[in-house]
Amino acid sequence: MRVIAWITEGTWPAGIDAARTHTPDDADIVLLHVTPADVPGAAHGAFAGLLGRGRRERDPGTRLEHLAAASAETLLDQAAQRLGRSCTRIERTGRVEREVVAAAEGADLLILARDGERTHLGPRSLGPASRFIVDHAPCPILLVWPEAAPGIATIPPPPPHPPHHR
Repeated sequence: MRVIAWITEGTWPAGIDAARTHTPDDADIVLLHVTPADVPGAAHGAFAGLLGRGRRERDPGTRLEHLAAASAETLLDQAAQRLGRSCTRIERTGRVEREVVAAAEGADLLILARDGERTHLGPRSLGPASRFIVDHAPCPILLVWPEAAPGIATIPPPPPHPPHHR
């Protein structure tokens, strides 16, 4: 069984705990972190466009790329330690939602934690990237709450419907 656990800042412990609890001990677990490509790219562009070319050593985009890589490595190390068993670590860079969907191709399970509004049940409990992943994943998904799920009293009321005419 091949399991992908999407590791993101702030919610990764819930995904790791779900992997430990809901997968067999012999599962091939892949810890996946995706660094968005747009932040360093924007910094590179701003530096080149506004400050001119040359002096590449002063380009803030390069510094952001190094910081992102170090942060991802630290996060993956912490996740692997919490998992407490053999796993593979993968770091990708790009459009987060598309990289996660691509990484899930051929997997038996994708684990992700809700990353939106977490005080109410409902569709807003998923951020835009997670919503895309849930809608496009090529495998079954285990969607977990990063903390205790809100009570069912938090379900939004149904939308008002116009009177039914015959």
